[in-house]
Amino acid sequence: MGNASKKLAEKCTLLSRDEQPIVANSFRFASKNSDKIKEEDLIKLWGNQMDPRLMQYLSNFLFGYGSNRKNIVEFQRFAELYVFCVRGTIDERVAALYNSLGNDVDENVELCYQLVKEFCESIVSSYMKMQKLGSCTGGQYAAWVSKGFLIQKESVQALGEGLSADLCTHTSTVNINYSSIITWIQSNVLLSRMIEQVFRHLYQLNKGAKSTDDEIPLSSLLPMPVGLTYMPDYPAFIDLSQLLFISGHLPPEMQKEWRFLFSSNIHGESFSTLLGRIMDQGPSVIIVEDSNGYIFGGYASCSWSLSPNFSGDDTCFLFTLLPKMRVFPSTDYNNHYQYLNLHQQTMPNGLMMGGQFDFCGLWLDSAFGIGHSSESCTTYRRFNRLSKDKHFKVKSLEVWAVGEKPLTGEELGERMSTSVLDGNYESKAILKMAGREQHSEGLREPIPM
Repeated sequence: MGNASKKLAEKCTLLSRDEQPIVANSFRFASKNSDKIKEEDLIKLWGNQMDPRLMQYLSNFLFGYGSNRKNIVEFQRFAELYVFCVRGTIDERVAALYNSLGNDVDENVELCYQLVKEFCESIVSSYMKMQKLGSCTGGQYAAWVSKGFLIQKESVQALGEGLSADLCTHTSTVNINYSSIITWIQSNVLLSRMIEQVFRHLYQLNKGAKSTDDEIPLSSLLPMPVGLTYMPDYPAFIDLSQLLFISGHLPPEMQKEWRFLFSSNIHGESFSTLLGRIMDQGPSVIIVEDSNGYIFGGYASCSWSLSPNFSGDDTCFLFTLLPKMRVFPSTDYNNHYQYLNLHQQTMPNGLMMGGQFDFCGLWLDSAFGIGHSSESCTTYRRFNRLSKDKHFKVKSLEVWAVGEKPLTGEELGERMSTSVLDGNYESKAILKMAGREQHSEGLREPIPM
């Protein structure tokens, strides 16, 4: 690290001690050991690592816009971009967005929705480019790609539009006010995480100074696929942008891995086979492609099991992936989150998520291959019909378990019957030889019945 950049970093009050060597090292590379970075040098360094639109937005933030534009940037502003985007307060994140889009931060200034949407698209596109460059550890990207999951340009754009959709509830809305921008940024967790990852990559977080805190590798926001080892030609009908959209809305503990359970293109069109593979597997994601090319589904927070009663909780949600990416979270109107039944005379036979019988958010009939999605659904907020038509035919259906696999009854019994008191045999023997009694033996917890 150059002494000049190190001294600049130490004077910057925005940066923590751990961040100083990271940002200083990045500044040294970009400035060629100078105290200023030229715009042309930064474009050469960063330009091929991101979407061209994002490079222009960052140039606005760093070098200014309008009559105030310069062709150099000093360390303080360079550090502000890092801090605002990686761990910024809500005011700092709003400032980064306003400045990147060529606006001063002003509560009376509205942002053009089209620009905000394109900013989101540029972040998604840059994040996917990071994946291709191998900047993230863990092998998630390579694992999905090896099984036929690709990055489609149309889906990247759709994800960007989906991330900005809450800002534009009406087609006539063209400008977004300051308070709406704040609310949107505060609630948009997936976008914030992608922005953070993009800037951690640009500032070479995993290539910083030789400190253990500085070399934390970037982890992918994609989950790890499990259960596809012996399927080299998996019939994927979604891509990585769509997969990222679903995973990003799951509870955090459910985002680490997806366990393959069922595919109609592999296991056939059988409802009983579907049930046999998805029941008692823990929380899961169902993805449907209908005969009109619409792709949609839902997240079920509880294991599927046959019952006349509803199950699940308010973390369940429905979603669409094509033609648009949307998520419909739960309401508190009712608890009709998920339902599964078969071979009943008096109850509907099939799989359901949300709404009422015959008026479901998502219904898959036990006569495999047919389903319906109603115009409205009281269980899920802001709901719009998932399929093109109310009644649809299933073209493809797949189910993935998420999170850790639940223990079987036998495994649970084994875990309950063991104790830390059962180990340390050598220590027990020494105590016995010394005439020391093991009083803790009587403190063993009873096994739950």
